[in-house]
Amino acid sequence: MDAIKTGFEATLEGILVRNIPDFQQLLRVDRLSGGASQETYRIAIETPMGEQLLAMRRAPGGVKVEPVPGHPGLDVEALLMRSARAVGVPEPQVYYVLQEEDDLGEGFIMEWLEGEALGARIVRAPAYEQLRPRLAYECGKLMAKIHQIDLDATGLRSRLFEITPKEFVEQSWERYRLLETPQPMIDFTARWLMEHLPVAPQMRLVHNDFRNGNFLVDETKVVAVLDWEIAHIGDPMRDLGWICVNSWRFGGAHPVGGFGEYADLFRGYEEVSGQPVDIEQVKFWEVFGSFWWAVGCLGMAEHYRTGPDKTVERPSIGRRSSECQIDCVNLVIPGIVTPVQPEQAAQTLDMPRADELLTAVRDFLRADVMESTTGRVNFLARVAGNALDIVLRESQLGGPARALELEKLRLLYGSAVSDVDDLEALRWRLTRDLRDGTQDLDDERLHDYLRHAVANQIAIDQPRYSGFKVATGQSS
Repeated sequence: MDAIKTGFEATLEGILVRNIPDFQQLLRVDRLSGGASQETYRIAIETPMGEQLLAMRRAPGGVKVEPVPGHPGLDVEALLMRSARAVGVPEPQVYYVLQEEDDLGEGFIMEWLEGEALGARIVRAPAYEQLRPRLAYECGKLMAKIHQIDLDATGLRSRLFEITPKEFVEQSWERYRLLETPQPMIDFTARWLMEHLPVAPQMRLVHNDFRNGNFLVDETKVVAVLDWEIAHIGDPMRDLGWICVNSWRFGGAHPVGGFGEYADLFRGYEEVSGQPVDIEQVKFWEVFGSFWWAVGCLGMAEHYRTGPDKTVERPSIGRRSSECQIDCVNLVIPGIVTPVQPEQAAQTLDMPRADELLTAVRDFLRADVMESTTGRVNFLARVAGNALDIVLRESQLGGPARALELEKLRLLYGSAVSDVDDLEALRWRLTRDLRDGTQDLDDERLHDYLRHAVANQIAIDQPRYSGFKVATGQSS
């Protein structure tokens, strides 16, 4: 006798009976994600051919979500996947889009596909050794197919928001300004982007999140392009630049997703599109990608401050903003920096010292807690240990780094600086001067200040990051 199904399962089974060919019985439903963005389910059903797996994406809680700029909705996501599949982009087959009368909320049911989506494994796992040399080329071909989708014939033009490069920069810059934190490199990069906007880009369908980690592969090919939820109409070069952003290389040495070369990505794109790739336009979007994620990381820290999510993960992601900022340094004002040296631990009357207490807690998290836990608790213990490492490095490097930053700001402003202008005041002054155009972007004293300030910050936040190694001459 079948187990008694929950109301959710009974409702889902009724939908499957009406819309999935050869459906006989619902066997299992497993929720796979926490639902921060969308809920994802793996559904096992019985058919005359045996067990078959389906997938369902659903709005959190099954609640109807009105489309907003940048998030057109799950019914549009399903239309995007169907449209991409029709032009040869590998996608799961969408079987059914939930309707209001189904009483299950907003979402759709699709084919279940097996494959690897973890970016770090795609970059390093031996299983994908044969795939990696041609993966950038294949990604270029797939992007070209996406950009050639007919917006009018598919009905997508009326369902997607259009955003120009200028609007994209302005929106991201405004989101950062609302955080009320002085981060001069972010303002410098925003100014640089506004002065290097693409001229008259061809406005086409843009996936907007096509990167390593957002497509599924097996050992020979791309199985599916995932996560269409922020697609829009815009400059197609956005996709080519985004896959090259250093944050999505997962430590790989190659510029395209950590696994491939620019030339292969561009060759694949040009072969399918018939259009030459504007390399400078791709660079603009690569810079923009690091700028955008630098702001996004700070937003995570703001979410922690304002709630309701108070997990250790959010403030830790906030400190990753310096990774993106050093990538912007390396792209637009490159130069080798010698980082500050750590201060010697002060000998205090306290026994143990504060740094010894921090080290003890960090080691407890990494040894005892991580060895005794699995899943999210295990993950958060690792994040907490990393956060304590940041605090330890801050105690050693923070003083020298701030002293050098103040020195270079005083050199930048010269005699216009008073003795009472401290680091915070001068940072805000430079931030305002960058925003209102008073500060010349070509001033080499400004470049020198930014290189050192950002490099010394990431020496605290994440000294193993590849961008820091480039900035300090440890790698080519």
